[in-house]
Amino acid sequence: MTQPFAPVSLDSDLAAMSLPAVSLRYSVAMPQPETHLFEVSLEIQGYSHPVLDLKFPVWTPGSYLVREYVRHLQGFRAVDGQGNPLTWQKLSKNHWQIASPPSTVAVHYRIFANDLTVRTNHLDGSHGYFNPAAMFFRVVGQEQTAIALTVVPPDLSWQVSTPLKTVLEESHTYLAANFDELVDSPVEIGTQAIYHFEVLGKPHQFAIWNQAAGNPFTPNAQQANQQQPNIGQILSDTQKIIEVEAELFGGLPYDRYLFLLHLTANAYGGLEHKAASSLIYSRFGLSTKDGYLKFMSLVAHEFFHLWNVKRIRPKGLEVFDYDQENYTDALWFCEGTTSFYDIVIPFRAGLYDAKCYLAKVSEAITKLQTTPGRKLQPLSESSFDAWIKLYRPDSNSRNAQISYYLKGEVVSFLLDLLIRQQSQGSLDDVMRQLWAQFGQPEVGYTRAELKAVFESVAGVDLTEFWARYIEGTDELPYGGLLEPFGLRLVIAEVSPTPYLGLTTKADHSAAIINFVEAGSPAERAGLEPGDELLAINGYRVRADQIGDRLQSYRPGDSIVLTVFHQDVLVQRSLVLGEPVPVRFELQPVPEPNPQQQQAFRQWLGIELATL
Repeated sequence: MTQPFAPVSLDSDLAAMSLPAVSLRYSVAMPQPETHLFEVSLEIQGYSHPVLDLKFPVWTPGSYLVREYVRHLQGFRAVDGQGNPLTWQKLSKNHWQIASPPSTVAVHYRIFANDLTVRTNHLDGSHGYFNPAAMFFRVVGQEQTAIALTVVPPDLSWQVSTPLKTVLEESHTYLAANFDELVDSPVEIGTQAIYHFEVLGKPHQFAIWNQAAGNPFTPNAQQANQQQPNIGQILSDTQKIIEVEAELFGGLPYDRYLFLLHLTANAYGGLEHKAASSLIYSRFGLSTKDGYLKFMSLVAHEFFHLWNVKRIRPKGLEVFDYDQENYTDALWFCEGTTSFYDIVIPFRAGLYDAKCYLAKVSEAITKLQTTPGRKLQPLSESSFDAWIKLYRPDSNSRNAQISYYLKGEVVSFLLDLLIRQQSQGSLDDVMRQLWAQFGQPEVGYTRAELKAVFESVAGVDLTEFWARYIEGTDELPYGGLLEPFGLRLVIAEVSPTPYLGLTTKADHSAAIINFVEAGSPAERAGLEPGDELLAINGYRVRADQIGDRLQSYRPGDSIVLTVFHQDVLVQRSLVLGEPVPVRFELQPVPEPNPQQQQAFRQWLGIELATL
């Protein structure tokens, strides 16, 4: 076990940065946490320009949606060094301006924080958490100026966890080299449990909020229920993941690292940072094997972003513009390839075997092949349109969209097989080359440069693959890329009922239609999301009875659905279709030849016959 992150000298650190005359210092207090209000102050000293422009970020790197964080800001005021009010005006939704500012300006405001996610802010009587993009102004023109941050907890028992450098431990004062680093450094304040561990000679921390609620962790393995993971297991498995990823890239690109974990009743998510990750997970989800492995995949995903996204970035994200969307068509690689690795890494770390790994790949393929939108939206377009589509799903999204996380993961899996078939390399070699060429110098890559790296590793022209499967909507070439490894994709399960083409959600006992698939019998009959399904062939049906009721019919049968459509009682007639596939599975080919067996063995390290 290592010691807590060591503080550094404020004066020496400032001197080493050769700072300009301007000094920026933030203070965050929370005197009444039950109000959900953070009290924020910004002190600017040595400013000598005719106007002072302050802009509040509208999004946070890693989450591609304009979230309008400024809507939670209230009580803005500005004063000079003696506390006298200054005149200011608001020029746009996130832009404040102070004309003829004195050399010292203090800005004060409050942030309402009652949204517990990894990308927002939350404050109550148990803790405070903030994502700095949702908390702090950018001083225009001073983006490269170092920024001091002092956190004032409401109680002496509360501690602070953040990846920022500690400069005055007793006053919870930290230092960011510039605005980008400040935005990239989440802060947790409270009585979180903190666990220290060391990996490859570098200190790491797990800071866990809400651990006592439900107490999902036990202190040691001897006291642990075998079905319940303990903190020792969490730390041990995390260490394995870190070591596997470090080996892939040749080391760890930070001095220390912080995992922030919020345990809740029912939540899931993560946000990557250069020296930290914010995680949120269901405390009860950790009590099952599948839930625990899903959590470790989340850890592997956010940690892999240390390289892919935080340092290996597309040109559109090379320099962040916090005022508007930052477009790129490469999110399929940023997130999808990271999703590919978040199941590969735990496998390599020994958290599960090759059979489990292939089952997880099969699950991803099933999700993709049962999403109608894959036929309409190209992967590159899904990436580019993240800002208006992925985070804003509606009743037609499954018909018109495909997640760049999901399809990007499956495409990355197939590209890995293609490279292994065509050369002696793998997707690992693509990552290492991107790391050396773009990640270490932190220079953004273009679409052409990303494709060129893939081609140089594979040794083949990938223009057709890119056109058909990344920039087009052709069905993915599973057979041709799986067959050399002795595998095939089969339909493992079809629906037990004839094809209707809709899904419902329960509203008390009522069945509310929430999705109608394009081209389905339900769509052709005029059924719509929002309709309340009342009866099938005159017999009342509840949401939990629809599947059982449909098993009484066969494909080609005509049925009449009674629904409330916009509060009008109507009947819709339709003809049921053939059952559709609901699960796909990777399986060995019937009689693999020696070359297939060898290729599979070299790939996953086991015999094909053991599947």
